[in-house]
Amino acid sequence: MTGSERVADGADGNGPRKRVAVLDYGSGNVHSAVKALAKAGAEVELTRDPRAVAEADGLLVPGVGAFDAVMRQLRAVRGDELIDRRLAGGRPVLGICVGEQVMFERGVERGVETEGLGQWPGTVRRLEADVLPHMGWNTVEAPENSVLFRGIAHERFYFVHSYAATDWALEGRGAATRPIVTWAEHGERFVAAVENGPLSATQFHPEKSGEAGIQLLRNWISTL
Repeated sequence: MTGSERVADGADGNGPRKRVAVLDYGSGNVHSAVKALAKAGAEVELTRDPRAVAEADGLLVPGVGAFDAVMRQLRAVRGDELIDRRLAGGRPVLGICVGEQVMFERGVERGVETEGLGQWPGTVRRLEADVLPHMGWNTVEAPENSVLFRGIAHERFYFVHSYAATDWALEGRGAATRPIVTWAEHGERFVAAVENGPLSATQFHPEKSGEAGIQLLRNWISTL
């Protein structure tokens, strides 16, 4: 187990900063995510310690690479259990890129089907597009009631991926509990972000999306 790493930016004068744990399981983009969260106003800890993960105000699950590799890495540090326990207790979690994809039931890459975390029904698959990977800036279609995209719905965000969820099947019991799904398009429409109770996720990289990405993280932190 690696040691924990704490990062904090300047205080904003609005009281104590929210504590966000970034799950340290071997993903390649953790340090940029840590810095972005700190810039957004959080006190950030890079850790896989179960107690630190459980007690943080928010948990960020990064993800880079293949679906099956990320799932193996998560299970190796019991990250799947840590995520499930937080969500069962209504404790906020934010997944980014493959950290969003693994929240679905399964992923299919190069003919290999891998079981995901199963928080949402559906399959992550290769996009039907002339050019892959989908790499660069793109707009999103965010619902008016989105909290993540409050004030930034018309901005561009940075994507790097070839796979995505292209269908959404989960419905809430009522208007107050219905998941908020944001879409984007590259060859076909795909899920760009989800806000579903304590679980939120983005297919794009907020930490690589400039000020719009920092604002999205601020919006999420404001809900903790």
